[in-house]
Amino acid sequence: MRISWIQSELLPDYASQLTWQVESGPSERIQFPKDGPYDARLGYSLLPQITQRLDNRGYLVERQARFAPALMNFAGQGYFPPYREKMQSGLAMLDCRDEQLFRAAYPGHQYPSFDAIPELVRQTLLFIEDRNLLDTQRPRLNPALEWARLGKAVLAQLVKIVDGDYNAPGGSTLATQVEKFRHSPDGVTYSVREKLRQMVSASVRAYRGGADTLEARRNLVLQYINTVPLAAAPGFGEVYGLGDGLWVWFGAAFDGVNRSLASRANHARALEARGLALRQVLALMIAHRRPSYYLTRGRDELEQLADAYLRLLESAGNIDARLRDAALAARLTFRKPAEESVVGRNGIGKGPSTLRARLAGMLEVSQYELDRLDLEVASTLDRRLQHEVDAFLGKLGDERFATEHGLLGERLLAPDKLTAVRYSFTLVESGSDGNRVRVQTDTANIPFDINEQAKLELGSTAKLRVLASYLEIVAELHQRLTAMSDEEFTATSAERRDPLSRWARDYLAARRDRGLAEMLAAALERRFSASPKESFFTGGGVHLFNNFRHEDDRRSPTLREALQGSINLPFVRLMRELVRYEMYQIPGSTARLLENHQDPRRDEYLARFADREGQEFLRRFWRKHRNHPTGEMQASIFDGLRRVPDRLAAAYRYLNPQADAAAFGAFLNDRMGDTRLDPARLEVLYQRFRPDARDLADQGYLARVHPLELWLVGYLSRHPAATFAELAEASRTQRQAVYKWLFKTRARNAQDQRILSMLEVEAFLEIHRRWSRLGYPFDHLVPSLATALGSSGDRPAALAELMGIIVNDGRRLPTQRVRELRFAADTPYETRFVRGGAPVEQVMLPEVATALREALGQVVEAGTARRLAGAFRLADGTAIAAGGKTGTGDNRIVVSGDKGRNSVASNRTATFVFYLGQRYYGTLTAYVTGSSAADYHFTSALPVQILKAMAPVLRPWLAPEGGGSCKAAVP
Repeated sequence: MRISWIQSELLPDYASQLTWQVESGPSERIQFPKDGPYDARLGYSLLPQITQRLDNRGYLVERQARFAPALMNFAGQGYFPPYREKMQSGLAMLDCRDEQLFRAAYPGHQYPSFDAIPELVRQTLLFIEDRNLLDTQRPRLNPALEWARLGKAVLAQLVKIVDGDYNAPGGSTLATQVEKFRHSPDGVTYSVREKLRQMVSASVRAYRGGADTLEARRNLVLQYINTVPLAAAPGFGEVYGLGDGLWVWFGAAFDGVNRSLASRANHARALEARGLALRQVLALMIAHRRPSYYLTRGRDELEQLADAYLRLLESAGNIDARLRDAALAARLTFRKPAEESVVGRNGIGKGPSTLRARLAGMLEVSQYELDRLDLEVASTLDRRLQHEVDAFLGKLGDERFATEHGLLGERLLAPDKLTAVRYSFTLVESGSDGNRVRVQTDTANIPFDINEQAKLELGSTAKLRVLASYLEIVAELHQRLTAMSDEEFTATSAERRDPLSRWARDYLAARRDRGLAEMLAAALERRFSASPKESFFTGGGVHLFNNFRHEDDRRSPTLREALQGSINLPFVRLMRELVRYEMYQIPGSTARLLENHQDPRRDEYLARFADREGQEFLRRFWRKHRNHPTGEMQASIFDGLRRVPDRLAAAYRYLNPQADAAAFGAFLNDRMGDTRLDPARLEVLYQRFRPDARDLADQGYLARVHPLELWLVGYLSRHPAATFAELAEASRTQRQAVYKWLFKTRARNAQDQRILSMLEVEAFLEIHRRWSRLGYPFDHLVPSLATALGSSGDRPAALAELMGIIVNDGRRLPTQRVRELRFAADTPYETRFVRGGAPVEQVMLPEVATALREALGQVVEAGTARRLAGAFRLADGTAIAAGGKTGTGDNRIVVSGDKGRNSVASNRTATFVFYLGQRYYGTLTAYVTGSSAADYHFTSALPVQILKAMAPVLRPWLAPEGGGSCKAAVP
């Protein structure tokens, strides 16, 4: 008593000095915990690493806790700061109005207060752990010290020194147990020093509220019951607290157990339920000593201990004989936890689910770890609008709803084919400092996000990328040619095979004073034939292309008209011009030299060209693949190929020369999806593309991959630490060999076709660089003119990024999904991060963006998206400007075999990338996956019609005044 009185006089004053306050900017007076399970689970010990990770992503510490000097000293000695620790925490995500999007609460079941704990639960705990803890006659009692227990523990440890097999009891009080399982390394007492650290910390914590510790002791009981660790269960993870323990281990409803324990009914059924509930509670309290053992392998021993304690409880008068007998008659039935995901338990929607996955990547933690952090995230998503869009898209499978909104008919949907179609929608609001994602959702009930994770052929949306590259090149030519003097301009000439440069020179020859905007407008008025009768040598072979509407075949529309009507052949021919332009850009390029086969400098130049050009491509491929494991490098190659067996086989056999026929067959069948190749066909391919059958140049040509990229991936697979200097030295022979075809003189026509194929591959590398600067998401373009029609694939989110650049006058603004991250609120470790001012990149000339925006507006006014014309109006009737590009992807795998060529549907997509007004843009995609896609014939008219039908949903958020969609909606 005397010692407790002395402590109660000294410790409250000391504890009152252990304070902190949150101030602006990063703190220089803070010490983060290091080892405790509680501190790691809630993320407190991870905050230094998290700070660095967020700093790398452009986030700044806006506010952080500052320790008082006394707390710095206390924590510096290794003690645990005293504060009201959270019994329940977890990831919380808020929308743009700070309304809750998602909440992961761990533990999930808790008592809100001491008085809410059934008396029988309290009595059972105190009987097992500390029967004098709540002694009201000792108001100043230090719950961290119980001298009799400590003395017994010390004597037991002395015995253990003599007898190593002696099972020595511990000296932990309930207070030190809480400190141990929360803050000690691994939740274990490894040394006397660690025990002292627990006792000191628990003592200071007990007197934090003053000399009278009764309320602190009552809170200690509450904390223990709500957060005691109870091992880990499959499909759930770590289990904490009595409430979650009852549910996870026994499948017992927390509320039901509490009702049974609080019941005073004496009939047999009530007594049976009360006995089972008591046994379950008692078992978990006993199991805490060795939870990983008692709750898994030691269940029989746990039953025996429960029986023993039930008899002791009755002997001590805590329960009567009838309840004892009922509990003794009950048996523990362990539940096999269902392997349900956190998403399933919390009913998270697709928008928050995507944000949650992105957060896990930002913080470099698993989603399991993320959900348990003491973290509140303020996002840019609009919960109300997201809910309305989800509700609208969710009804599209209903025939009556689809009929009311005009979704049935030719090139739309059939009444019996509504439910298999999935929809994806993104809406972004542009602001002066960034693009804020307001809605991101899809109707596929899977974690996979089609917006950001899929690779789809989105059809004619690729024409927007082609047109953007075209106008950028026109702007480059304008800048280059108008900067020349009259003499220099007169001396310039354009190559016969470079019609784009020739047009630009001819245009400016007659109009040297014309500005860029005028030249861009003129470029959109150029006419291209829509005839499908021409054969195109591209992608290593001869190809024919068709228009969607045969009535366009005889036309020669302007590019503006071709975009409006999404006519294919003009864009194929435009892409050919872009390829030819890139071929001829380097002075003295191979393309120019090949015009004169008799040039005496040919051999000398070609040798230098092969070495210089080879090193340039090698460096580019090295930057792309370095620091990636072999599997990722090879996957990057294979992902860039069309699903053609010959091409995949050529690449695989070169990169995996030791692979046997079984591995080869498994690879090809996996890559071909639903299309299976028969064993005979696989054997033919395996033998045809064996590594010793062809040299590197031929193998790359057949795979449609630059041979030096094949070589580099193969070399890095064997020498992952190779520097570029080593690669350059090792590839001397290969660089010359790759360009050996330049030196041959026989069969000029065949040689020229081969040369053009390789030049086309190299030209597409340059075009890919242009596309990547504007957000194209993949590492490869298929080196074929078919890329103009979508054969290289795309993503809805990437198309939205391009539209954002166009809407923002050529500036790439940072896309924002997270406004603020608030870690450890109301604790000594509180830290708040906000997004720093990300640099704005001018990736496209404003004049080019304006020309594209106007052309996209005409697609809505008079083109393939004209259904949308006039659909969006403000409350006063003012029309909201709209524009966009449509695209339909009928994705098929073509397989050649003994029975000829077979086409199998893989998926069907229809996409509309759009802008609405001056601030909003996004994408809407309809898609069907699998072989059943062949039964669907909808086109991009479908997403356009759906967006039109969504106008009443979206209109209230599109008003130009105020802060955008996060203001209250206008009725």
